Amino acid sequence: MKAFYKDFKLGILGGGQLGRMLIQACPNLDIHTCVLDPSPLAPCAGIATEFFQGDLQDFATVYEFGKKVDLLTIEIENVNVEALYQLEKEGLQVCPQPRVIETIQDKRKQKQFYQEHGIPTADFVLVDDLADIKKHSDFLPAFNKLGMGGYDGGGVIRLDSTTDLEKAFDAPGLLEKAVDMDREISVIAARNAHGDVAVYPIVECVFHAEHNLVDYLISPSTLSNDLQNQAIEIASSLVQKLDIIGLLAVEMFVSSSGEILVNEVAPRPHNSGHQTINANVTSQYEQLLRAILNLPLGSTAINRPSAMVNLLGEAGHIGPVHYSGLNKLLLIPGVHLFLYGKAETRPFRKMGHVTIVDEDRNILIEKVAQVKQTIKAVTLQEQESQA
Repeated sequence: MKAFYKDFKLGILGGGQLGRMLIQACPNLDIHTCVLDPSPLAPCAGIATEFFQGDLQDFATVYEFGKKVDLLTIEIENVNVEALYQLEKEGLQVCPQPRVIETIQDKRKQKQFYQEHGIPTADFVLVDDLADIKKHSDFLPAFNKLGMGGYDGGGVIRLDSTTDLEKAFDAPGLLEKAVDMDREISVIAARNAHGDVAVYPIVECVFHAEHNLVDYLISPSTLSNDLQNQAIEIASSLVQKLDIIGLLAVEMFVSSSGEILVNEVAPRPHNSGHQTINANVTSQYEQLLRAILNLPLGSTAINRPSAMVNLLGEAGHIGPVHYSGLNKLLLIPGVHLFLYGKAETRPFRKMGHVTIVDEDRNILIEKVAQVKQTIKAVTLQEQESQA
């Protein structure tokens, strides 16, 4: 592989906000970026060195894009893996490796991997369709998860009793036993080709009750040192058993009895790592670059306690976006605003995020509420009606 600082082209499959923040970390290493995304209005479109519009699921499109770059990575898992296998066979470095992406793309394969490799996870049964789910009604309450295609909280529905069965997915998936939870946490780990591993301190995630998206997170955690060490060890073990080169976000449950269970993983930068840009020694985006370029991994230490609030589109608003309250938001000490460059808002669409840093955890939590009340992603029509 050519030296990354001499005419090196990094290919990124997916042009969303994760790719956007990855690109923002690239100039420090003098990296030329090439992005492929289906939408000409993707967040990466205006900042990538080269931007190509195309279908991430189409073999020929992904294959031809891969021939233009020196190393290929992803910011979304829903890509044509067969094209990645062919590119890898022809000598292109693909990180994470196609076999890792293929395993993680399908939640059924994910759960089987955990089971086969001794990774703690909630009990589950594989199901083929609605009729199959009905045969397992005694397994409820459980979460019905689609095997393929679920993303950002989609493809998951809770089934509490037989009266909920008609809401289940009539497609291959799984039933995952509902866990009596104390809290949800996330751990991000990185691994390079040398086998070096670096794990970030855990963050605690608070989910939106209706839409299964992270509402906000806070770091560091208040869990006991023993539980934190267990979670870090699980993430470290998982990246090594997957033999991944790159970044792995590991979402976990902490049960009311103190058991830590892996929920799902993502082989890429993750929503639960945005705060690392402002609050940790090395951001998850710089760490991904270090990992896939086989450079020494950076320190994951926390510089300052932080919180991250997702800026979601307001209910009832569809159309050109306006960010009301932006000036007031930026008057709050310790606030850092990241807008994703999405021209149009819709209900609960991720439009940006706000990172807050403060030495006092109680003040952080107060500022989370303040941020949520201050800035809103609404439509221009709404702004005009208020004028």
